[in-house]
Amino acid sequence: QVQLVESGGDLVQPGGPLRLSCAASGFTVRSYTIGWFRQAPGKEREGVSCISSSGGSTYYADSVKGRFTISRDNAKNTVYLQMNILKPEDTAVYYCARTGISWCGDYALASTLLFDYWGQGTQVTVSS
Repeated sequence: QVQLVESGGDLVQPGGPLRLSCAASGFTVRSYTIGWFRQAPGKEREGVSCISSSGGSTYYADSVKGRFTISRDNAKNTVYLQMNILKPEDTAVYYCARTGISWCGDYALASTLLFDYWGQGTQVTVSS
């Protein structure tokens, strides 16, 4: 049974770090491109970052470039999103999802229909 479980969401002060985890079961993360998305109240879901199954190339949305880092631990079958210098506008529910395409980029993150399994989400709140 394919499953993605996010964890690590929390309340954090502006400027602080947080690391999200996306633990996969029922498939191997290195064989799929994994994306991180977020959705703030009243806003559409936004693609944040992805890591490809082909070579592990990564992509970041402009809003998080230079602050967020996506990585994959094949031994733990888990994908991480390290978030630094957090801003109040990063507040959202964060989701991970998988897709069978072997690459990632802005087109992939914009095409949520390409992602067939999603986690339940984890809340990140950035506030003082």
